[in-house]
Amino acid sequence: MGEKSPKKRVTFVEILVDMDLFEKLKGKKTPLGQHAKEAAGYYMFPKLTGEIAPRMFFRGKEHLTWSLNNYLGLANHPEVRKADAQAAADWGMAYPMGARMMSGNTDYHEELERVLAEHVHKEDSILLNFGYQGILSAIDALVDRHDVVVYDAESHACIVDGLRLHQGQRFVYLHNDMASLRKQLERATKLVNENGHKGSILVITEGVFGMSGVQGDLKSVVELKKEFDFRLLVDDAHGFGTMGATGAGTGEEQGCQDGIDLYFSTFAKSMASIGAFIAGDQDIITFLRYTMRSQIFAKALPMPLVIGALKRMELLKTQPELRENLWTVVHALQNGLRERGFNLGKTMSPVTPVFLSGSLGEATNLILDLRENYRIFCSMVIYPVVPKGVIMLRIIPTAAHSLADVEETLKAFTAIKTKLEAGEYQSDTIAAFD
Repeated sequence: MGEKSPKKRVTFVEILVDMDLFEKLKGKKTPLGQHAKEAAGYYMFPKLTGEIAPRMFFRGKEHLTWSLNNYLGLANHPEVRKADAQAAADWGMAYPMGARMMSGNTDYHEELERVLAEHVHKEDSILLNFGYQGILSAIDALVDRHDVVVYDAESHACIVDGLRLHQGQRFVYLHNDMASLRKQLERATKLVNENGHKGSILVITEGVFGMSGVQGDLKSVVELKKEFDFRLLVDDAHGFGTMGATGAGTGEEQGCQDGIDLYFSTFAKSMASIGAFIAGDQDIITFLRYTMRSQIFAKALPMPLVIGALKRMELLKTQPELRENLWTVVHALQNGLRERGFNLGKTMSPVTPVFLSGSLGEATNLILDLRENYRIFCSMVIYPVVPKGVIMLRIIPTAAHSLADVEETLKAFTAIKTKLEAGEYQSDTIAAFD
């Protein structure tokens, strides 16, 4: 009999050679990243230059710009610019050094928290360095493995990522569907009861949904508190400063601010800055102050951002004409688009989505035409953010825009709609740009 060949011994190290992380990632196709070579610098990651204003420069050409979340026009407001510059000169960007719990707290930080809490009709608030990591960290701090979270299906990515940290159960309800929310609350209540009442229920939704412009049905959610025992966290990033009689947000707009247990907003929209806050009952805010890892282990907001936020809050409260100007532009734009047959969905806020039908190739041809020939810049939203075959042009009106800007935009959109329906943008590939 022939001699048997010895079996080759495969080591764990040899197995790993074919599983290099970076090699795997290089070959991985993502929904948006697969178009990076053709789209980078124009359709994705474009660069707007010049002073922040309704008209900025894109690739060296002036464009009427509708893609900045500068709702109240504060980004380049002369008083804001002066306050920002003076604060930077007085304090520099380093002060205060350290996390607030250790060495980074100041009277100005605490004053801003008092001003914010008062404005949204809550007892106290906590400053956050960034909105995204702030709400993510808040969810992590608020709920443990015994608790159940029930959230709207179209919640922002920061909420979804916060829920990924949650070690307990989470149930999603259909977008703004109160019957679906009721069903999920019944499931959550049953689960909490079965666990010996060790857990509680947190409901999370948004005041204004940033893509559709639809208001969350906060009033109906609050009404369900009469039947179910839960607390409500609302992300009102697009509602703070724009909604309600005083700009206190969507809860004020719907007359149910008291029913919101924790109110969150970012400074990145109406405040045109960096930072965020959460407001609520004093004892819960104190709990978060000593529990939120993203704040305990992070450097405090630099003083110029805090001083600048105080100035922005002063203008938000004392110059209601900023919000009035915003809504004058919003109504003119949205009414004009609807009169011309455009589908804006169910927006009830300044966020103005324009829904069209077409392929990715048609979408890129349309945007290329809109930018190069009509000199209008707005964001294009495609699959996977919206369903395949849908083109969404997202327009963000601001108090700095004029009715003349609106009229120019209505004419341009009418023209591109006509071309799209006539098949002039048909293409199977992404349109090339010079």
